[in-house]
Amino acid sequence: MRKVLTFVLTAGTALTLAAGCSHDTGTSSAQAPGVPSSAPSGPASPSVSPSASPTPTSTPTKPPAPRKLKVGAKGAEVVALQKRLTELGYWNGKADGHFGGTTQQAVFALQKAAGIGRDGTVGPQTRKALAAGVRPTARSKASSGYLVEINLKKQLLMFVKNGAVVATLNTSTGSNQHYVYQGQTNLADTPTGHFKVGRQIDGMRHGPLGDLFRPKYFNGGIAVHGSPSIPPYPASHGCARVSDAAINWIWSTGKIPLKTKVWVY
Repeated sequence: MRKVLTFVLTAGTALTLAAGCSHDTGTSSAQAPGVPSSAPSGPASPSVSPSASPTPTSTPTKPPAPRKLKVGAKGAEVVALQKRLTELGYWNGKADGHFGGTTQQAVFALQKAAGIGRDGTVGPQTRKALAAGVRPTARSKASSGYLVEINLKKQLLMFVKNGAVVATLNTSTGSNQHYVYQGQTNLADTPTGHFKVGRQIDGMRHGPLGDLFRPKYFNGGIAVHGSPSIPPYPASHGCARVSDAAINWIWSTGKIPLKTKVWVY
């Protein structure tokens, strides 16, 4: 009788020990008969597909900025520039794809009309002015007929018909600096007012203060004339300088015949 009890107690103890190891570690694969398996104590780990891989992302590349156009540039971009300048009324000759002095003069005029830096090159601000279609405005009224307007502040010479600007040139007028001539001190200014072209010379006039190419005089000795130097600022003794190419265009197209009204302001 004592032996039987010992066997029963020993078996029960073994059963209890086996169940206790499984619960504590959660790693034993053995399970005692009649004892339910323990539920997982934490959330299940998400399953990962072996074929899943991160999608590569591409960084968008910025398009290259348009090149800055200046004297010496050539090609299709220059042709497009020249055509746009002509479209807006800034005379620059034939669209030949070569950025020369004549195109630079037209760029000066556009920059003056837009009120931006006058460097004669086509950068971001000048491109915006081209895209916006910036043009100068006339002061004369629709009933004024045909005349030439010279805007001293903007340094622009405009051909105006019935109050609308039909063509624009870069000009350089009186520097407003003093100079000495024949012992007398004079002011290099371009007087404002309403005038008319009274005389002209189809050639070079070797004046006492310098050469005037094909001048159109509208106020005594003050004229619109050609010059090899037309900076984007006032620099003359009083005349309205334009490029030699521009004065040739004026003569060949009859833009400033005798008796043409000239308004300087």
